Amino acid sequence: MYIKRIKKFIFGVAAGLLAMAGTMAVSFPTYAEEDMKAVYWIYNNGSGWSAETKDNRYVQAPADSYATAIWASLENQPAGMTGTIEYQVNLSGFGWMRWSEHATEAGNSSGNRPLEAVKMRLTGQVGEQYDVYYSVLQNGDWTELVMNGEKAGVEGQGLRVDGLRVALRKKGTGLPEEPVTVLGNVDPTRPMVALTYDDGPSAVTSRILDSLEAHGARATFYMVGNRMGSYQSTIQRMQALGCELGSHTWNHSYLTQLSADGIRGNLNQFDTTLQTITGVRSVTMRPPGGFINSSVQSTLASYGQPAIMWSIDTLDWKTRNAQSTINTVLSKVQDGDIILMHDLYGATADASAVLIPELINRGYQLVTISELAAYRGGMQPGQVYYSFRP
Repeated sequence: MYIKRIKKFIFGVAAGLLAMAGTMAVSFPTYAEEDMKAVYWIYNNGSGWSAETKDNRYVQAPADSYATAIWASLENQPAGMTGTIEYQVNLSGFGWMRWSEHATEAGNSSGNRPLEAVKMRLTGQVGEQYDVYYSVLQNGDWTELVMNGEKAGVEGQGLRVDGLRVALRKKGTGLPEEPVTVLGNVDPTRPMVALTYDDGPSAVTSRILDSLEAHGARATFYMVGNRMGSYQSTIQRMQALGCELGSHTWNHSYLTQLSADGIRGNLNQFDTTLQTITGVRSVTMRPPGGFINSSVQSTLASYGQPAIMWSIDTLDWKTRNAQSTINTVLSKVQDGDIILMHDLYGATADASAVLIPELINRGYQLVTISELAAYRGGMQPGQVYYSFRP
């Protein structure tokens, strides 16, 4: 479940004022302190990383799977506030692993041993002002909420962790409320598609966000890293609307022309900048030009990301014609499609203003790549995906 409509409206107004003032949203401690939250992922054995899960929501492995690793981070952390969220897991057969932080993996996504228990804690000024509550799904039931370094789950009895819930709360405010939904507001029985936008952000992006927000829809933005600094409030608005923030490399480099170290360095530069702006790192990436080979796949596997391609190419960069983009999508779209557009052109924003409500009218849910994958078999690092069919 994502931010409520009225809260999204307030954020949109604030983001617009910030853009006019040329100021980052994160530089306003009053707003950020009110809304600093946890975000987290679990690695589902056999299917890959879950979609990003927002604060105080359940994320659960499929019925035939279980968690072998987790990531966690903070979003909307005020500028200058020290500290972070740290987390530790008990991995079956290995015991308690070292503490991890900043969306680094805890556990083993390349193995098949389940997690048995989890601990979380906050450090620095974050820990002085906030409590972290968490619970795991184990043996068919959610454990009681624990907090601030206590153990969630039972180790040493062969019981695996099948889900996770994390909530950040200001000290003195008590237990978090009970979550309303599991895995957001996606209905897995209904058709869904993922709109994706490459090469931004730009001045056009806010118009696309307007259309998404007006219809309660989400998209995935594969951004070029060296453009992000000029559009920080736009990126923060993407995040607030529940959109996925994906990597299109730091400088639109063709990965097939880079060494393995060059690829990792390029992607890390992107993610370090994204984390500075939003508090999170990317989960998926799109190779510029669609250029990929087995060597690049191996490097992406070591970096922990899948490569996301597309099943419908609108050629909006070539036609710069809104009606052409609309016709291409509506004549081809089917359940599980990944639709490629670019948030650099006014014609693409015009097309999006028509496509978003029309696709919804035709019964499609407009979801992020990670949401689509989560309900259609998951993703594996290093693998290439063109669609997620039912």
